[in-house]
Amino acid sequence: DLGSGKAFSYADLDRRIDAMAAYMGSLGIGRGDRVAVLAHNGVEFFDVQFACGRLGAISVLLNWRLTVPELEYILNDSSPKLIVHDVEFAAAATELQGLCSIGTLLEVEGGSADSAYEQVIASFDGQDGGRADLTHDDVVTIMYTSGTTGLPKGAMITHGMNFWNCVNLGIPGGITVDTVHLNVLPLFHTGGLNCYSNPVLHAGGTVVLLKGFDPGETLQVLGDPAQGITHFFAVPAPYQFMMQHPDFADTDLSRLGVAGVGGAPCALAIMENWTERGVSLTQGFGMTETSPACIFLDPGDALRKIGSTGKALMHTELRIVNDEGGDCGPDEIGELWVAGPNITPGYWNRPDATADAFEGRWLKTGDAARMDDEGFVYIVDRWKDMYISGGENVYPAEVENVLYQLSEVAEAAIIGIPDDRWGEVGLAVLALKPGESIERTIVQEHCASQLAKFKVPSDIAIVEALP
Repeated sequence: DLGSGKAFSYADLDRRIDAMAAYMGSLGIGRGDRVAVLAHNGVEFFDVQFACGRLGAISVLLNWRLTVPELEYILNDSSPKLIVHDVEFAAAATELQGLCSIGTLLEVEGGSADSAYEQVIASFDGQDGGRADLTHDDVVTIMYTSGTTGLPKGAMITHGMNFWNCVNLGIPGGITVDTVHLNVLPLFHTGGLNCYSNPVLHAGGTVVLLKGFDPGETLQVLGDPAQGITHFFAVPAPYQFMMQHPDFADTDLSRLGVAGVGGAPCALAIMENWTERGVSLTQGFGMTETSPACIFLDPGDALRKIGSTGKALMHTELRIVNDEGGDCGPDEIGELWVAGPNITPGYWNRPDATADAFEGRWLKTGDAARMDDEGFVYIVDRWKDMYISGGENVYPAEVENVLYQLSEVAEAAIIGIPDDRWGEVGLAVLALKPGESIERTIVQEHCASQLAKFKVPSDIAIVEALP
């Protein structure tokens, strides 16, 4: 844990998990109960995740970029008994405790022995929190994803999904006991937690955590022979920021064997720049709902199949389905459907959303795709209105709901437009009420008070009426 400067053996982690499970048990937390985490990357994510696993409880991993109104909905939906939070989120956690009737807060302070969190670990050290009798079908985590209705949906992640992701991703990713993985993505996202941190822990390798992403710091760690990083995963934006950093040309990347990229389409220029430095980016496709590994492009095919996300992983099935529900032929565009033991059973408290997302055992991804005559899949576009900004999903309906709060606005629409830095950003297209005017800064300030920064429109366009 580079954020706290501490290292942990598997024996250390095992004791911390038992202590956390015993503490949770003392609060009356047991099978099916929820525990929320609102924190930057740190060992605490693994303490809580695996302690919940032992008790049969469920961890709810919160996006700290969200505002209090956004988190309020998620916490009222999931009803956790405990929030583990960083000291910098103390004010938000206290406010949410009152708004959502949460019993207990537990504060993390950068691994300090004086922090409430570490005092709990010390107090319950040596106690056995017990083991629940579970199966692969039991839920261990809820991860909230934005929905086209504007309200987040809690994707249920089971023990089986975590296991099959370790198999699906770990084997082609070459993850072994000798793997040293650097994680810079937030652990509240499936990309941070499961690409490749959980698979590395499953294999007995080493996970190196940065509190967050900084291009220069990340390059320094990647090039440090004392760290010996062999694996890395990110969405395209971090790769772009690192290749634009002055240290990129001179960083020793020779030990980096697997560099995965996903979460959004990766520009050819990014892939070419990293390939010139001797690192072939390994592309893949996945979703929170697919645990996430689903489709994987072998690095040996990367240049031959530029633009492809690869083939279905061993324990995942896929179809590309036309409007009539039949399978598409080669290079015919349809909706990508997936099935397998790595697929979510559905959404927390949302049987309606679950029913809409599935056709029998097939999860409808909402992505438009085609498959060539060799079985390589190409993601063409999204059936849904969602766009991706810096690896974060943004659904227009959620932003539009906030825009309609402005008294000047008659009609509002959000579209994703290309951006060199973030891949895509939002453009707010507004039709105003007669006689009204509005400045971009007013729109942005209003959105920033209600929405995470990555959802705030970068610009506005005023039109007479929406088409």
